[in-house]
Amino acid sequence: MTTTTPGAAGPARPLSDTDGDPTDSPDVTVLTRPAEGAPPIVATPDRLEEAIASLRSGSGPVAVDAERANGFRYSQRAYLIQLRREGSGTWLIDPIPFGDPADLSPVADAITDAEWVIHAASQDLPCLNEVRMLPRQLFDTELAGRLLGYPRVALGTMLEELFSIRLLKEHSAADWSTRPLPADWITYAALDVELLVGLRDRLAEQLDEAGKSEWARQEFDALIAGASVPPEARPDPWRRTSGIHKVRSRRGLAVVRALWQTRDAIAAELDRAPGKVLTDLSIAEAAGDQSLTPRSFRGIGGFRRRLARQYEADWSDAIAAALALPEADLPPMHITSDGPPQARLWASRDPVAAKRLARVREALAKRAAALDLPAENLLTPEYVRRLAWRPPEPVNEEAVDAALAGYGARAWQRELAVPLITPLLTP
Repeated sequence: MTTTTPGAAGPARPLSDTDGDPTDSPDVTVLTRPAEGAPPIVATPDRLEEAIASLRSGSGPVAVDAERANGFRYSQRAYLIQLRREGSGTWLIDPIPFGDPADLSPVADAITDAEWVIHAASQDLPCLNEVRMLPRQLFDTELAGRLLGYPRVALGTMLEELFSIRLLKEHSAADWSTRPLPADWITYAALDVELLVGLRDRLAEQLDEAGKSEWARQEFDALIAGASVPPEARPDPWRRTSGIHKVRSRRGLAVVRALWQTRDAIAAELDRAPGKVLTDLSIAEAAGDQSLTPRSFRGIGGFRRRLARQYEADWSDAIAAALALPEADLPPMHITSDGPPQARLWASRDPVAAKRLARVREALAKRAAALDLPAENLLTPEYVRRLAWRPPEPVNEEAVDAALAGYGARAWQRELAVPLITPLLTP
């Protein structure tokens, strides 16, 4: 059958024999092109001014998406920004010609009165903030789906379930720093915002019916507020190197640290993903070699890759420096944390806290199921662990509410959780 595209100007293209076996999903329409065709890329000042004027003259919510080059580039910058608004159509803006980073605040100003509709906003807001584009009003279709209890909240999955329309997602992991962008990538990018407003409208109706609209509003506001705050730097980020668990000595950890820091500097300078310069496993393998020397690392496969070979002198210097460190300067095997330990360790370290955690988790899981809501959306698991590990003194609803507010729990979460879990925090 032919299904009308929600929020688009015309019908979606019917499923054809070349798209797949129609007998597998006879009621699904595969959308392969935007209703108005794929627009040209905005990459000049004149075209940008045209886009700004058109978006300003449009009406209603604005569908927004951004494409990055995860796994290819060091930066998390946006390499394409897609916008669609009723009365304006779809605009695909290439931020790269407009600066490093670009200042696209005039685009944001043109739609400042509108609600921005983004799928998985937590992924896109940081790179949009980098080009000075942040919404004042937000609707996150992925988060709305979670609050409504949808088991799968990928954009394509939700469109297929709600509208019997399928998007082809073969370019989701592409290197969007590629220039010029291939024509089929441009079509893919335009389709990502083609149906967002229609999806938003359906989900907003369901949130109203479920009495969850206020929950969603608080969650969306928290996303906007958090997007403008720089993330806290992780202590010792090199400790997250894959395979580091096989390194059994402080000297080996010093090698990991030296190689990781060297690789990070090279990757930043090249704007290449660190794993493209040197893999984590190569670093861990070198660090685990008890007979490692500033020359022997060349026998490890990852160091023989073309790009890694260009920096042999850097790897050699990093290893030599780590091997020459005095014992007092070697990193500790483990670092202490102010937060609770991993939950699997609680039973041996603090059996009382372990029982508290089990009680609280069970109660929250039951309440979340009754609300048709994932437990992690009812209350962030990290907040649960922190509260159960060291409850406030004295344990009462006011103190528990204050603790959760300090962690970042929203008002609706605290209203539901505090009366439920406070009695469970006492021995």
